[in-house]
Amino acid sequence: MASSNPTTATRSNRKQRSKVPVAQRRKARRLIMQAMYQWLMAETDPKAIAKQFREETQGKIDWDYFEEVFPEIPGSVPTLDEFLNPLLDRDPSAIDPIEKALLYLGAYELAHRIDVPFRVVINECVELAKVFGATDSHKYVNGVLGRLATTLRSVEQTQKS
Repeated sequence: MASSNPTTATRSNRKQRSKVPVAQRRKARRLIMQAMYQWLMAETDPKAIAKQFREETQGKIDWDYFEEVFPEIPGSVPTLDEFLNPLLDRDPSAIDPIEKALLYLGAYELAHRIDVPFRVVINECVELAKVFGATDSHKYVNGVLGRLATTLRSVEQTQKS
């Protein structure tokens, strides 16, 4: 008869509950990108946009992630611009709103969500750019966020190499 350790069992259950399926996190990022696009285009209050998305969107989505990340990005734009602008090859006003939304999302995650590996951040933004962006926008997003990761996640990159 095997004895079970209640402490181990509790940790295991907690770990399983906190693990969110990749698809739900991916959907949350997609909504964050769309909410950022709406914010950039209409300059609507981020709280109103978040409420609208919550009311109008159905399905399994990592709402905790959406609600932790999206409302923070608009207030972080000046800092995110400081990170991004030196890496851009054009005036920031010339960047497509989809690309800008993805660059803000990626830069925010690289700077503030160290629980998400940098490669995941970049890959998710690139995949969204392939779906929503212009023909080669995924290459631009990849290049800018890749260079930003070398600055913001240099320790993580050396550990992975």
